Amino acid sequence: MCGVFGIRAPDRDVARVTYFGLFALQHRGQESAGIAVSDEGRLTVLRDMGLVAQVFTEQKLSGLQGDTAIGHTRYSTTGSTDWTNAQPIVQHGRARTVTLGHNGNLTNATTLRDELAADGIGLRTSSDTEVIAALIANDPAPLEDAVANAMSRLEGAYTVVLLANGTLVGFRDPYGFRPLSLGVIGGDYVLASETCALDLVGAELEREIAPGELVAIDEGGLRSRQALPLASGGALCLFEFIYLARPDTTLGGIEVHAVRVRMGERLAAEAPVEADLVMPVPDSGTPAAIGFARATGIPFSEGLIKNRYVGRTFIQPDQGLREQGIKLKFNPLAEVAGKRMVVVDDSIVRGSTMRKIVAMLFEAGAQEVHVRVSSPPIVSPCFYGIDFADEEQLVASDRSVEAVREHIGATSLAYLSLEGAQEATTRPESEFCNACFTRRYPTNVPDELRLAKFRFEPSRA
Repeated sequence: MCGVFGIRAPDRDVARVTYFGLFALQHRGQESAGIAVSDEGRLTVLRDMGLVAQVFTEQKLSGLQGDTAIGHTRYSTTGSTDWTNAQPIVQHGRARTVTLGHNGNLTNATTLRDELAADGIGLRTSSDTEVIAALIANDPAPLEDAVANAMSRLEGAYTVVLLANGTLVGFRDPYGFRPLSLGVIGGDYVLASETCALDLVGAELEREIAPGELVAIDEGGLRSRQALPLASGGALCLFEFIYLARPDTTLGGIEVHAVRVRMGERLAAEAPVEADLVMPVPDSGTPAAIGFARATGIPFSEGLIKNRYVGRTFIQPDQGLREQGIKLKFNPLAEVAGKRMVVVDDSIVRGSTMRKIVAMLFEAGAQEVHVRVSSPPIVSPCFYGIDFADEEQLVASDRSVEAVREHIGATSLAYLSLEGAQEATTRPESEFCNACFTRRYPTNVPDELRLAKFRFEPSRA
């Protein structure tokens, strides 16, 4: 998760443009938000805990003046939910000062932290992001070479925007786990995690930044270099199509909403059921439910009303908050009484949300509750930027489909096949990371990563 945004536009209010770009990327992280602005190389950074609209006021935005800006919305995968780990982070190094926003998760952060410490470079945060900034800030090579050098040492997932020396830089890991798009607005360049952010600020999509590519934008325009070769044909996270990306985003030229509708249609073909109504778990299950209803001819119904002032329960970092959020988030409609319901959701992670929804529907008088999931069972954690639970907390990691059905209390349960999910994207299987469904990771995953996301916390060491 995490959302990153960047713009160089000397004649625009770059902080305000970044603010609206982050608004479009709020779904990628709800823990903290920040904007850094460069005014002819002088950096100003404002970051805090909370949503974009909570962190930034009109007065604060007016104080962020400059010609170049980056922004970040955080969802933690390494390091605690704490102001110290909010981004963009600032690193004052021996060669330069860098401010940086990162989407992803490094798998060799421990090794790099040890190497930096041996070189006398201390780190203040418990996030892996600071490692990237420290490598670049302390490399005496020219900025773009320093970035390329850092990329060659990083392992795992990283989509990054940074400011240094008045230059906006964006780059992706050679697998391309997390997306990054390049847009143009009136001749000015914009970088964003998703195309929906480009749409909101009025930018036209130019292209996607390629895996392993580095782009630098300054007064001379845009320069690009393939800093690292594409690894294994790429490994874009399949879960971006299933859940993470906004439906109006395009990935690889393919609209995410259309992919999710096709997943629902394929799910209906693989796991048909006799029922009276098809309903989504809103909002992420809605496109697949539309596809399922369209393919089966079963009427589509809201079924559950969502309180949209409650954030995504999946990305709440605390399990107690997550369970409370479920109670606040949904309420069933009276029309479910006496009906055979098909409940379509994009995924089941821990099972706590779906178990409560099934119970709600039965309490509201549903005759049957058939659960259909438009992804395969999630059986293994992600080490590339999604805060899935430890394997023992993943409901499908050691349970059969029938055992999961019993756990959530549904009348029946079926998942979309991995083949069906991948075919719905219309892209080759070789382009995806599907490790959370298969336990086959594209990179080496050290055992330490399987222990805890808080491994760099001083109080938990």
